[in-house]
Amino acid sequence: MDTHKTPNHITPQPDHLTITTANLLEAFADFLDIDVAAGDAAADTVNTYRRQVQQFVNWCDRINLHPAAVTKEDIKRYRRWMVDTKKFKPATVSLKLSVVKRFYQAAVEKGLITINPALGVKPPREKLDPAARITYLEKPEVEKLLAAIANDGSLKAKRDKLLLAIMILEGPRSIELHRANVSDVVKQGGNLGIRVEGKRNIRIVPLTPDLAELLMAYLEARTENGEVVKPSSPLFIAVGNRAGGKRISRRGIRLVVDSYLEQTNLKQTPGRTISAHSLRHTAGTLALRSGAELRQVQDLLGHADPRTTCIYAHVADRWENNPGLKLGINLS
Repeated sequence: MDTHKTPNHITPQPDHLTITTANLLEAFADFLDIDVAAGDAAADTVNTYRRQVQQFVNWCDRINLHPAAVTKEDIKRYRRWMVDTKKFKPATVSLKLSVVKRFYQAAVEKGLITINPALGVKPPREKLDPAARITYLEKPEVEKLLAAIANDGSLKAKRDKLLLAIMILEGPRSIELHRANVSDVVKQGGNLGIRVEGKRNIRIVPLTPDLAELLMAYLEARTENGEVVKPSSPLFIAVGNRAGGKRISRRGIRLVVDSYLEQTNLKQTPGRTISAHSLRHTAGTLALRSGAELRQVQDLLGHADPRTTCIYAHVADRWENNPGLKLGINLS
């Protein structure tokens, strides 16, 4: 039997000239619908993927490069552009490269191209100390921040007190509170909690008795304000503007937090900038410092990897157990 193959027997390779950018984007759209988060991706996640791919396609257009003809060297050029021209941080470059890699993997799986050009292209190494990204408030600063919220019985004041207190004491992400509905308030025994959907899981954020009281007072205020509060209603709503009564946006949550941080002069201090996400860091750092076990804090914050939680322990430990303190050398 003659096993020799003539050119006519060679499997034809896809020709990038016959593949349009629209073909590639369509393959990626299928990936977003079917594969991201096992087909249950949040709208924010899907939009992020789309934005990252569109940025890459726009870059290709600017340098007259067909996306289907991109090589590994071109991906490296894109990485260099992000670092040198756009000044993106390593973590941002890593995210964008991972999405581009998945963009081409979708094309490979659809048979549009044979090789993923983004494979093996690594992001620049993160040079920052992981703990340097942790910004948090000390306990007296927390008390100052919460004391800045008006005690006038208004719906806004009740919402803001509940929102900030939950973020500081329990550490949920802004997006988790943004997504939560009234039906996500759960009761277990005599305790109340909020079911939140995190990055990879769903967990219950336990509420202290004081937080539970703030929650019930806030929901009662909404009813007294004329709202028909249903299980499908958003847990946190916009107040006092044209979007009043609608689900508060992630940006809206950040604006609420920033308004009180600026009011109390806590937003910007020498060597530190506090954000809404800093309240999550505050919850983790103060909890560990007060004696909570690492596993408890990991569960509270919804960290998949305990090493992420360990960063909070390291932040507190760095100064309190600084070996330099044990030397006994008097510098005065």
